[in-house]
Amino acid sequence: MMSEDRMNRRMRVDRRICLLVLLLSLSAFGQDSKRTVQERLGYPSTARLLVIHADDLGMARSVNRAIFEALEKGWVTSASILVPCPWLADVAHWTQTHPNADLGIHLALNSEWTSYRWGPVSPRDKVPSLLDEQGYMPLQETTVAQQAKPAEVEMELRAQIERARAFKIPLTHFDTHMGALTRTPELVNVYWRMGREYNLPILMERAEGAHHPQGGEPEQDAALIDQVISINPGVDQKEWIKAYEQLLTPLKPGVYQMIVHLAYDDEEMRGAAWDHPDWGAAWRQADFDMVKNPGFRQFLKDQGFVLVGWKDLARALPANYGQSQK
Repeated sequence: MMSEDRMNRRMRVDRRICLLVLLLSLSAFGQDSKRTVQERLGYPSTARLLVIHADDLGMARSVNRAIFEALEKGWVTSASILVPCPWLADVAHWTQTHPNADLGIHLALNSEWTSYRWGPVSPRDKVPSLLDEQGYMPLQETTVAQQAKPAEVEMELRAQIERARAFKIPLTHFDTHMGALTRTPELVNVYWRMGREYNLPILMERAEGAHHPQGGEPEQDAALIDQVISINPGVDQKEWIKAYEQLLTPLKPGVYQMIVHLAYDDEEMRGAAWDHPDWGAAWRQADFDMVKNPGFRQFLKDQGFVLVGWKDLARALPANYGQSQK
């Protein structure tokens, strides 16, 4: 048996080792907190990193076809999936031959098309605050903010995540459909909790303090995007590429996500979005034509943008991210 004196010496050594490890971890964390996301990823602080991201994968076959092609050819660097939608199985089948695709979940709490609707993944009787009078998710994200109970939101988000995992879809991040999860501090807290629980980054702009836990200051180390770039309604399709170039050209060094909505302007997409000219069939065809345009891709090179995905950004998360709970 070990003598009491020897045991005490060993305990003191163990405590010193634990203290040293803790100090080294805190030192590394402090250094990371002083470095930009670009620097944490091995780029100079002057770099402009750009995620070209496609929303709404799984919504329709038209959307899937366009996004699959864009991912395969490198026209976009990531996409996110609407899990409650009927074409999820098509996404799962595609990932079997594209296991390295950079895919997240477009966490959904609303269903915005008037003739094409979806409901929650959870049993409806378990999430009544997430339903409209027809039993679908509400049309408007503002309705979600008014009536959704955080506990039911958390149940539904976890159900969406677990359904994607059951399909064996590799996941790289979470984001929020139409910003529904950034509408109230309570919803924001659930959003962050999902990211930490699954140890995946979430889409959150660093500058928007109101969209961070408890509506407080940004968690600068875990919010990896400086600004989201997206085109607004009112742009003539002949000026589509020019409008994006005008948004991107003045950006300062930082990390940006450009969100696009891709699909073919076909009968399926026109049927789903017949009364939505904004983000509808023609809009999505214009975005698709833009990302595959060689002139636009040359513009990005000339501007010096470094294209990255969420797999890359995840490497910039703080070491204690998945362990922290607020």
